[in-house]
Amino acid sequence: MRDLPTRTEYVHTSRRRRSSRLAGDDRERAILATAERLLEERPLADFSVDDLAKGAGISRPTFYFYFPSKNAVLLSLLDQVNTRAHAAIAALGGKLSGDPTTAWRARIEAFFEVSGSHRAVAVAGAAAKATNPEVRQLWSTLMHRWISSTAAAIRAERRRGAAPDIVPAEDLSVALNMLSERVMAATFTAEERAIPEDRVIDTLAHIWVASIYYDVEALTAT
Repeated sequence: MRDLPTRTEYVHTSRRRRSSRLAGDDRERAILATAERLLEERPLADFSVDDLAKGAGISRPTFYFYFPSKNAVLLSLLDQVNTRAHAAIAALGGKLSGDPTTAWRARIEAFFEVSGSHRAVAVAGAAAKATNPEVRQLWSTLMHRWISSTAAAIRAERRRGAAPDIVPAEDLSVALNMLSERVMAATFTAEERAIPEDRVIDTLAHIWVASIYYDVEALTAT
């Protein structure tokens, strides 16, 4: 019987800790949501930690309990978007199958839709990587992951005899991913001469499929 108060106290303490953790998670989500909303209105440099704290309904000291800086918030947002994009592509299946055009188009579309639904974050990241070493490092890490994944898929297509082995798969992957990044960024920011949003996926899918499967050497040999 002497154990009963101890167990009850433990349960109550556990509940308090769980409630506190959930409240903390809510505050972190509020900060991230506020940052994304502000990024839709103006660049990262044009709002402050105070703006983030106020929008999240917390004090400035409380903000620093969750993030050391505005840049840290942006890094977290970029990582979240990247994770969602990978999850969306993983949900399509790990292997290319059936019509290659359909398969590659689906992958490009999944990435474009996730990035497009958080375009303010994507645009802010692209802008910040030029001047912010932390953002640049994260961007490089994320890009390396996409390049490695694409290169592995290209090599798999070559092993099954569906695609010619002309240039190194890694080099081709670098070119395709960097091209796609630049094209999407131009569309998201409505640059002059950017590809209209409703034609980006078809255009990129055409370039990817032609680059991966088109046998230039066989054509020139005829």
